[in-house]
Amino acid sequence: MKRPRNVLLALGWYDHRLLQGIATYASEHRWHLASHSIIHEKVIPWGWDGDGILAWLGAGDDLAEFVRKADKPTVDFSLRRRDTPFAHVVQDHAKTGELVAEHFIERGMTRFCFFSDTENWSQVERGQAFMETLKRRGLPCEHLRWTNSGKKADARDEWQRRRAWLITRLKEAPKPLAVFAANGTLAVEVREICEEAGIHVPTQVAIVGIDDYLLSVGAIKKYVSGVDTNLEEQGYRGAELLHRIMRGETPPPEPLRIQPAGVITRMSSDILATGHEGVIRALHHITDHFAGPLGVKELAAIAHMSERGLRQAFVKHVGCTPGDRLRTVRIDSAKRLLAGSSEKIEAISHRCGYPNLNSFFAAFRRTENMTPAEYRRIMRFRS
Repeated sequence: MKRPRNVLLALGWYDHRLLQGIATYASEHRWHLASHSIIHEKVIPWGWDGDGILAWLGAGDDLAEFVRKADKPTVDFSLRRRDTPFAHVVQDHAKTGELVAEHFIERGMTRFCFFSDTENWSQVERGQAFMETLKRRGLPCEHLRWTNSGKKADARDEWQRRRAWLITRLKEAPKPLAVFAANGTLAVEVREICEEAGIHVPTQVAIVGIDDYLLSVGAIKKYVSGVDTNLEEQGYRGAELLHRIMRGETPPPEPLRIQPAGVITRMSSDILATGHEGVIRALHHITDHFAGPLGVKELAAIAHMSERGLRQAFVKHVGCTPGDRLRTVRIDSAKRLLAGSSEKIEAISHRCGYPNLNSFFAAFRRTENMTPAEYRRIMRFRS
């Protein structure tokens, strides 16, 4: 039998999904992955000698210098160091920006902004594509960018100044506003700022960020939408390309770009923009109170409309009745909890506004053509 390939993971940054993609390919081809020193301890493995390197050289000059001197076939998952003589397999950040723009446009949004806090190449590409896609549709977009002064004296109160600045900008912006945050952390920050400032999400400000893993801590509570950047595919294709280079193929001159899998739609952007005040008030109330007993009579009172008038306005501006919208919000919330938590199904049914388990099962089966338990099993198998 041939000796297994010895491949080093020199990852200055990583995500478990990227590693899963690499590990899948390595398992299929009997590779030995040398990874512990980089992933767990950030220690450069001086003296390592093997067949190839999978790297993420976004930061860390020492790590980049080590990979250069190793002089092995290498694939870099980043483009931050474009001058390196390595093959690159990177996310298609431009496609990500386009996806988010289309996501907002489909919901009828007409006011937009891109929120970033660095000149990182990935944020720049995402923002440019987002704004250019909107420009082609004749839609304006503002770029909100926080810039640190860099002064040590300002570092102590930077957090407070940053939040005050963002609150002011979001309050002053015309509504409804669609915000594309350059990464998941920034998206959660915008969601928290809106909550602090009394700005309703998503009817006044709709938010999309990047990647589920960055949102995992607050996703169930905050319901922040994000783009799945397809990191497993990036890891697998990077390992596949490295294998070809180790066999003697010439590295491709241009980066291989992996397209995102799509937008993970959560409550932060799950809205249709409308200028009808009564509908807006009812949508606010559904978003905030779907977990309790709620009906069309209460929604009509909140909207200062008759039940018949509210139904007609919803059909015209939202495309469904108030009851349909309430059921959709409840089922979507249940799906998130089923997929992302280990709570008992009965507890989830109560959290989503269903008075008993039977009514929850009936509503869920009618919408999804399966039971809640079946849905949970399918989602866990996929992950």
